[in-house]
Amino acid sequence: MSSAKLASFIEQWRLYLVLFAMFLCVLAIGWKVSALHIVERDFLQSQGDARTIRTVPLVANRGVITDRNGEPLAVSSPVKSIWVNPQEIGAQHSEIARLAVELGLDTDSLLASIERNGSREFLYVKRRLAPAEAERILDLDIDGVYGQQEYQRFYPQGEVAAHLVGFSNVDDVGQEGLELTYDEWLKGVPGRRQVIKDRRGHIIEELNTIQTAQPGKNLELSIDFRLQNLAYKELKEEFVTRRAKSASIVVLDVDTGEVLAMANQPSYNPHNRGNLNDFSVLRNRAITDVFEPGSPIKAFTVTAALESGLYTPDTVIETSPGWMMVNGKEVQDILNFGTLDLTRVITKSSNIGATKIAFEIGPDSIRNVLERVGMGQVSGTGFPGEQGGVLPNHRSWSRIETATFSFGYGLSTTALQLAQAYSVLADDGIRKPVSLLKLDEASLQALPREQVIDKTISNQVLAMLETVVDPERGGSARDARVPFYKVAGKTGTVHVVGKYGYEENVHNSLFVGLAPASDPKLVIVVIVYEPKGDEHYGGQVAAPVFSRVASGAMRILNIAPDDLPEDASKELSSL
Repeated sequence: MSSAKLASFIEQWRLYLVLFAMFLCVLAIGWKVSALHIVERDFLQSQGDARTIRTVPLVANRGVITDRNGEPLAVSSPVKSIWVNPQEIGAQHSEIARLAVELGLDTDSLLASIERNGSREFLYVKRRLAPAEAERILDLDIDGVYGQQEYQRFYPQGEVAAHLVGFSNVDDVGQEGLELTYDEWLKGVPGRRQVIKDRRGHIIEELNTIQTAQPGKNLELSIDFRLQNLAYKELKEEFVTRRAKSASIVVLDVDTGEVLAMANQPSYNPHNRGNLNDFSVLRNRAITDVFEPGSPIKAFTVTAALESGLYTPDTVIETSPGWMMVNGKEVQDILNFGTLDLTRVITKSSNIGATKIAFEIGPDSIRNVLERVGMGQVSGTGFPGEQGGVLPNHRSWSRIETATFSFGYGLSTTALQLAQAYSVLADDGIRKPVSLLKLDEASLQALPREQVIDKTISNQVLAMLETVVDPERGGSARDARVPFYKVAGKTGTVHVVGKYGYEENVHNSLFVGLAPASDPKLVIVVIVYEPKGDEHYGGQVAAPVFSRVASGAMRILNIAPDDLPEDASKELSSL
């Protein structure tokens, strides 16, 4: 074969070889494409979805807390939180610094936090931003920076209802008050949805909802915010004026046992708890703090006396010379009241009179009455830290224990318990549970009611309590009077226990009032702890608060007057 033909053959062979190689490549590519589309389709689809389709949470809205008239006390507002993936943003120091500046954070602190959490995929940077502010940060388009939808709790009434409502934390979990008690009821059930995200984490398309978020249930409280606001304002004014250690007030509906108002001083702002130095201000003292009630217990000492059959409202008791020695200790009245009948023992608040009654009928009779009206037992509201107080049950009572017990020392109670006890006297001797939640008609019908004091006796004691507020009958609580309404009540001025026993010049000032006395609708308990200044008696410190709150409550609740002047009564009857 000539060299020319050989060269031509070799050229053709090379061409065919190249074409064959190209054919093999096309064949291989075709096979691979076919394999990807047919054999490995499902696997590849799932892998692609895993890199683009994400399951994201749907945040559940926490239930609304309202007063009995629908006034919002706690609501949830939508916010956004900014978070980062440290594995994505970790090496971008300049971007981290930029993010810190935009969020008003310390750059070095943010860098250090991201470095410490370098192995994690989630780290909060700043929580609860306004949606517009969060979108501004996300629009910076920094790799590894994301936003998350959340809700922030807002308390429209601020410190006025703070002790009762409480608050939730940054994760929307109840921490104090009814937010804690009813956390399971208020919190919702989070949902889930599938979305397609780009490489920067932005949602491109929403695919479907896997589970719908279930919002929390709403909670309707028994309080009337109009009364709550009034009670809070009047209590705060007295607290500040008297430079007191603390103070509490409870307004209780006699017919239903619902708490219409409950406030304490000092209070706090539920939106700004970061600067709290004394966490004791978080306590709802009306439910969690116990104290010796003092003279308000005399109403139940007299109740026990009437139940014994040994006494009537007109039974005479000699209290001269205004003091007596019991087991080497002196029991005394503020004055020598001389000869008193049983009614005036209440009117004058005679310790000697109460002591002599207790010596005759025995302390167990008094204790029995107190137990029946709820003393020494938690009232069952479920409020965190609720106290039941102490109702002593000595195997053998000494004479001094019997004496002091009869006028309110040696036992302890809360403001709410005291209100419940007096509601029994106000409601013909019937005891019922107290409630911090609004009761519907069905609940009211099913409300357990127990006759624990004879109706006649409770009405006799109620009539005696009216004299305390009547200056014409020698009452000491003239400042508790309410224009155009009859009032019944009892003052209390209690020595406070100090390091070495009862302090001579440190007192708690109390007043328990019922209005209108002819058919009581409200029981109001006011206690001012350790007021400073020249005045410290319950009739001077606590009674005026009762008067102002009761006056406002009568108007707000539209309760008809029962003590109109005779001319006005005739004029109204003629209409």
